[in-house]
Amino acid sequence: MKLTQKCQVTIPHRLRKRYGLNAHSEVIFEATEAGVLLKSAPTKDLKQLGRAIDSVRGCADAGLSTEAIMQMTRD
Repeated sequence: MKLTQKCQVTIPHRLRKRYGLNAHSEVIFEATEAGVLLKSAPTKDLKQLGRAIDSVRGCADAGLSTEAIMQMTRD
């Protein structure tokens, strides 16, 4: 496969379909010992979800032990 004059390349249909790539997909190019690796970029929604989870991590501390919480769920 050749690069175009603008250094672009077409990803074959079978690979786009297999990896869920479409015209608006974001990808990452990574340098490896074997060459260049093309990967799907994490979606912005997943990044936002990760940040939201990180921002509330540890906020649900009710001052109870695991044993006390388990007892409450059994009652």
